[in-house]
Amino acid sequence: MSVVEKSDQQRNRAELSISKGWVQGVALVLIFGFFVMGVLAYRTYTDSMPLPQQVVSEDGEVVYTQEEITSGQNIFLTRGIQQYGSIVGHGAYLGPDYTAEYLRLSTEHIHEQLEAQGVQEPAAATSEMQRTNRYDEATGTLVLTDEQISAFEEMKQYYGDFFGDPTTSQGLIPNAITDEQEIHDLTAFYAWTAWASAAERPGLDYSYTNNWPAEPRVDNHPTADILVWSAISLVALLGGLGILFAIFGRWSSKLGWKGNDTTALKFLQPGEVGITKAQKSTAWFFLVVSLLFLIQATVGASVEHYRVELQGFFGFDLAQIFPFNLARTWHVQLSLLWTAASFLAAAIFLAPIIAGREPKGQHYLSYGLLGALALVVVGMFGGTAISIYGPEWAKGSPFLSQQWEYLDLPRFFQILLVIGLFLWFLIIFRAIRSRLRTESKFNMPWLFAYAALAIPAFYAVGLLANNETHLTVAEFWRFWVVHLWVEDFLELFTTVMVAYLFVMLGVVRRRIAIQIILLDVILYSAGGVIGTMHHLYFSGTPVEHMALGAVFSALEVIPLTFLTVEAWTFLQLGARQESRSSAPFPHRWAVMFLVAVGFWNFLGAGVFGFLVNLPIVSYYQIGTSLTANHAHGSMMGVYGMMAVGLALFALRYIIKPSKWPEKLAKISFWSLNIGLAWMMFATLLPLGVLQLWASVNQGYFEARTLGYLTQPGNLALEWMRMPGDVVFLIGGILPFVYIAWLGVRHGIRATVTRMEPETLFVEEHPEAREDRTGDATVGAAAATAGAAGQLGNVPPSRTRYASDRRRDDGEGPAS
Repeated sequence: MSVVEKSDQQRNRAELSISKGWVQGVALVLIFGFFVMGVLAYRTYTDSMPLPQQVVSEDGEVVYTQEEITSGQNIFLTRGIQQYGSIVGHGAYLGPDYTAEYLRLSTEHIHEQLEAQGVQEPAAATSEMQRTNRYDEATGTLVLTDEQISAFEEMKQYYGDFFGDPTTSQGLIPNAITDEQEIHDLTAFYAWTAWASAAERPGLDYSYTNNWPAEPRVDNHPTADILVWSAISLVALLGGLGILFAIFGRWSSKLGWKGNDTTALKFLQPGEVGITKAQKSTAWFFLVVSLLFLIQATVGASVEHYRVELQGFFGFDLAQIFPFNLARTWHVQLSLLWTAASFLAAAIFLAPIIAGREPKGQHYLSYGLLGALALVVVGMFGGTAISIYGPEWAKGSPFLSQQWEYLDLPRFFQILLVIGLFLWFLIIFRAIRSRLRTESKFNMPWLFAYAALAIPAFYAVGLLANNETHLTVAEFWRFWVVHLWVEDFLELFTTVMVAYLFVMLGVVRRRIAIQIILLDVILYSAGGVIGTMHHLYFSGTPVEHMALGAVFSALEVIPLTFLTVEAWTFLQLGARQESRSSAPFPHRWAVMFLVAVGFWNFLGAGVFGFLVNLPIVSYYQIGTSLTANHAHGSMMGVYGMMAVGLALFALRYIIKPSKWPEKLAKISFWSLNIGLAWMMFATLLPLGVLQLWASVNQGYFEARTLGYLTQPGNLALEWMRMPGDVVFLIGGILPFVYIAWLGVRHGIRATVTRMEPETLFVEEHPEAREDRTGDATVGAAAATAGAAGQLGNVPPSRTRYASDRRRDDGEGPAS
């Protein structure tokens, strides 16, 4: 490019569409949030529960070493035990929490030993022995009493019998772990976490895990910090909501969705719209997405069935070939993969509309990304299965050893996924690069690019947690993925895409859309960044993690409340625009899925998330069905519904109009939402409440046992979930699979490479409108037309150029 051309380009660059105060607000929130996270990261490394170099008897004889604890942690992860039970509360919910189990059983053994020795008040002596901290930081040596060592030997025998069970009575494969050294190392790992849960921090009167789990035998009870910070977080929520409504009442005319009521628009219909080759390639993405969704939900049904029949899947002993921990591994991993893949495909579909052109060969890169995704999925299926079965030849392989929960991918495929996500960003960047050159760094195209870059960047943080990383440190980094990646930056990316659809449809102006995006960043990040720490209350971190995590996670409810308040405006925008359009709105069910996202965002992520995030509630319920209730409502309710809605939006233009199955889209929408509501309100929520009650009343250890889970009342609630699962699978997913198949089988021909940027409509004069009183689309979906738009190759003769619209918005020169 010549100097003159560069100079012309700089002169024609679109100015920043909003006040710089918005940008400064975003910068302050992010700088503050990540500065605090940096301090907390430092504290995690320096003041977490100590990992002793050796554990010895009072005579100096070595019982187990740091290397053996780490080896036990590796076995715990690679054999998928975290996808069966949990450690310090994190993991799966069928098996026990091994920290709580070891603490209870070893304490009972010590009590029996002291009773046999004739010790006066053995209960008090047992508690004092367990709470006394004999760790020498200078030498890295932990000293155990003879009674504690005897309990360790007893627990080795216990776990040897448990994991060496030749049957499937536990939901695991027969003879899951039989090697004596592996049992020793695994028991050492459990023993270390149990020691940290009872031994008091130096100079304090509570343990390294803030007295978790609740265990009266060692005087573990809620600390003052747990109670006080629970109360303060409630006050912070109420205060934050009050401030939000005060600001909204004062500046409501400047906040939220505001419509473009000055121009009558006509929605272009499917069949009138040309698509590019890369856009058409996304049909294959959505087909893969739908099939992965089907597998994930089917596997999830088998995970649920284990809670009612451990050794029988309608008469078949499923655990012989497909144990619980393998089923849950696939279920969790696929929930991340299929939703993320839909977002990736939707971004590829929107990129040509943003840029107004498609670079040559873009579709080849898209198909290459799809191939990389397929390789990751196959690697996940095979690698995790082999890892859980544990053949000798597979041990230690980066291709065949799974990792932490939510990061279960074997290391090689985890790295490959990170590379694939960065390649996806480069594909998007390549598509919109020409547009970025002509835009201010905080206008819509750049915000789209920033949000896209955050997806690979924050998933890559998970690479800091490997199987040998200190437990507390690994928990810190993996929850950056679970929380920051999923709950903050994927949320930001979806907000950017929905806002862009508003602009492309012509319902709102670009300036309003940018304000919504930046407001979303401020509100979500103000609580969401530091709120990540609500996952680490009891993971061995110092108390400030709980204090900050409790308060800031409470603030996460505020943006969800704001979105709920704005939902009515969201609906009205589309209704007003529909009333002025002479063409029917073609995206009824895609937009209905976006409406469902708002509902589940508030209920599943907001209400049920806040319920489990209060420290005093989390203290008793972590790792129970209330956690699963929140997870299903937020993951499927928000990201699952969004993924399906984006897929239907794109497929509406890919599939030939004569082949579009409107009725199936309707059935899929209602079945998915009814099925999800059924599984939550018929099973997960009541089970969680009962389990929380049992944890408080009987004890956390008791509430996590198979004996409690298989009580008749609980089994009845588990069986009640089946109708919802059937509706979800058959009525919800199968129609979606068929619609995705139509995108491949009956897709229109890709014929265009250029289009009018951000134009998904045609402007028309008011007198050109037709009377559409009887049109069936004027209803719930039409009322939400502002959430989606019509992609197309718009002839210049039928609409004003983007430059004209920008001048209307006061945005500066054309791009």
